[in-house]
Amino acid sequence: MAAVRAGNPAVIKSAVKHLQKRAFHKVDAPCRIHLALDAPFGVFFSPSMSQEQPIELEGTIKTVLPNTMFRVMLDNEHEVLAHISGKMRKHFVRLTVGDRVRLEMSPYDLTKARITYRLK
Repeated sequence: MAAVRAGNPAVIKSAVKHLQKRAFHKVDAPCRIHLALDAPFGVFFSPSMSQEQPIELEGTIKTVLPNTMFRVMLDNEHEVLAHISGKMRKHFVRLTVGDRVRLEMSPYDLTKARITYRLK
């Protein structure tokens, strides 16, 4: 593991080259930055496991539930429980029954989703 300064792209790029020279691992894959209080620069740079990408789908809101939860009917006729993403909450995007929305679903739980965009 090599310590790098967070936020400076030049330092991160040189750390990647340093890791490749020292043969810790190949840094072609995406890497994860870990905070470490005892590290000299405060951050560790290490390879990440391949993360599962969310499944993006579209659907129509069927029911509005409390706490910004919605029952959404997907285009493939499945029904999921969905909540609003943080950016939509921040910008006060209003959703009502019948609105078309774009959803992200985890491949691990196909009954729940996150609403990321209200379609026109």
